[in-house]
Amino acid sequence: MLKSGRTGAYIVSIATLAILGISGSAFGVDSSGPCRIRKDANVPAKMRDGTILYADIYRPVEEGAYPVLLIRLPYDKTYAQSFVYGPPEWYAAQCYIVVSQDVRGQFTSQGTFYPFRDEMNDGYDTVEWAAQLPSSTGKVGMYGFSYVGATQWLAATQAPPHLTAIVPAHTSSDYYDGWFYEGGAFSLAFAESWPLSGLANSAIWRLGQQRLVDQLIKGKDQLQTVYAYLPIGRLPWLVPEQPEVAGYFFDWMKHDTRDEYWKQWSIRDRWSKVTVPALNIGGWYDVFLAGTVENFTGMRANGGSEIARSGQQLVIRPYDHMPWVTKVGDVEFGSAAANKTNEQMVRWFDYWLKGKSNGVDKDPKVRVFVMGANTWREAEDWPIPGTKFTAYFLHSLGQANSLYGNGSLSTQAPNDDEPPDHFVYDPADPVPSRGGHSCCTAAAVPQGPYDQANLEKRADILVYSTRPLTEAVEVTGPIKVTLHAESSSVDTDWTIKLVDVFPDGRAINVSNGIMRASSRNSLEKREPIEPGKIYAYTFDASATSNLFAVGHQIRVEVSSSNFPHYDRNLNTGHPLGSDAEMTVARQTIHHSATYPSQILLPVMTAPVQTAAGR
Repeated sequence: MLKSGRTGAYIVSIATLAILGISGSAFGVDSSGPCRIRKDANVPAKMRDGTILYADIYRPVEEGAYPVLLIRLPYDKTYAQSFVYGPPEWYAAQCYIVVSQDVRGQFTSQGTFYPFRDEMNDGYDTVEWAAQLPSSTGKVGMYGFSYVGATQWLAATQAPPHLTAIVPAHTSSDYYDGWFYEGGAFSLAFAESWPLSGLANSAIWRLGQQRLVDQLIKGKDQLQTVYAYLPIGRLPWLVPEQPEVAGYFFDWMKHDTRDEYWKQWSIRDRWSKVTVPALNIGGWYDVFLAGTVENFTGMRANGGSEIARSGQQLVIRPYDHMPWVTKVGDVEFGSAAANKTNEQMVRWFDYWLKGKSNGVDKDPKVRVFVMGANTWREAEDWPIPGTKFTAYFLHSLGQANSLYGNGSLSTQAPNDDEPPDHFVYDPADPVPSRGGHSCCTAAAVPQGPYDQANLEKRADILVYSTRPLTEAVEVTGPIKVTLHAESSSVDTDWTIKLVDVFPDGRAINVSNGIMRASSRNSLEKREPIEPGKIYAYTFDASATSNLFAVGHQIRVEVSSSNFPHYDRNLNTGHPLGSDAEMTVARQTIHHSATYPSQILLPVMTAPVQTAAGR
């Protein structure tokens, strides 16, 4: 490396990435670029309240003016999420100024970190500061995924004048609904593993107490024990008696409805304030899939400018939260699923920040990966125009709880002769999670596609399947479920999975959802149910794009738990996290002409062709 005349700076050619321990080819990109770069470390930016946030800046050496790419993250600016993106050096080599900043209270930056709280004002201030950097054109784009997608959206809601375009990936539209809660149920594995696996590390080290460091490490190393702990509201690994460690975790549980605590940061309530185009990137098995889609559709309808409404695009890959690779869970999706994020982002920013006529404005608004066919489908809107929403009805199990379930699933409506199905839900022995959409790694939480066949042998899972298909059925779009159900408890959960059954017996989960009975009418107010009364529960089972091939079966699983993906409903009606008391619930699913339980599937009238490999 060649030292520059400025203290702490250095000149880097892209050829030196190997010295930095980063391989360009590891990110699916060529390691060359037209610009040589230098790095300025720990550059201060003063926020409106005087707090100093620090950033590393990578800039082209050549004279000229360059747009700025900004990534703001709580996970250490040095790495800049380079395990899924190219490193900042690579983007700078494409002739951008790249700013990687530690958010308030994390790593080098001053202040106290509390999720979401300061990202609106700090995001605005940082965008405007970055626009004034030497050699900047004044145009700023933002990128990053997960919480780093939230830092983009929250900044964008404040409409900083120099923010020009964003690329939020694998992130949500609301931090209650679809982040920490789904259908009123607490996303337990994510909510507990996130602070233990990294979020709270910076705060712990700043406190200078080794026992706290040891406590956090112990929790990270025994996550299954952590997930099983009751009461959740006194989780010892996050030290409830010292809120400076991770007090926000306990706030998430105190606010177990979508109240003002959550609304103060909601993106879906602020689309009309966002004035920039966005390339929304999601994954079919990502915890934030629903929010990614909702930001796209919400901005198209309610964005704060014409360019924001017309400039939304949506790309959904077959990925879980991370890493972004072609082998996800039990399924290899093939070369068509390769991570192309770097190329897509540079093309996007070249158009919006550099004004290149590269056809981004002519690209399809929607590009989704069709699993099962392992190919892409393009469209101009979501749901895809021409989608035939088709009701598949649940029919009686007959011999209840046989090994593979004798329940059937068909487009034929039930009659009133069909008896209901029953099972017992015991929160002391919940259905274990196997795959699905969660966050953040498969080693820590259940995420991705996995074979459900052995799990389906449990007595507390009802299984409903079509006959083997004589024609392929492509299901692409949002999925909605209506269950007519009763429980012996004052509160309980209803869970659903959509499953692709292969001729060899493998049963691969495609999507899933949950509804807490007390949240059936509103996410803003909990209402107990009357034991023994039949209620209609209508809720989302996420979205997907999957080709159910000839010879396969479409299957639906119904139960009352999916643990530790979601917290166990203890069936008592007591406030979340308050105690460890449990009650066994006797559950009944009705499916008759009077109570037609069903799943509404978005069927494509012209399915894509099957590709080899799955």
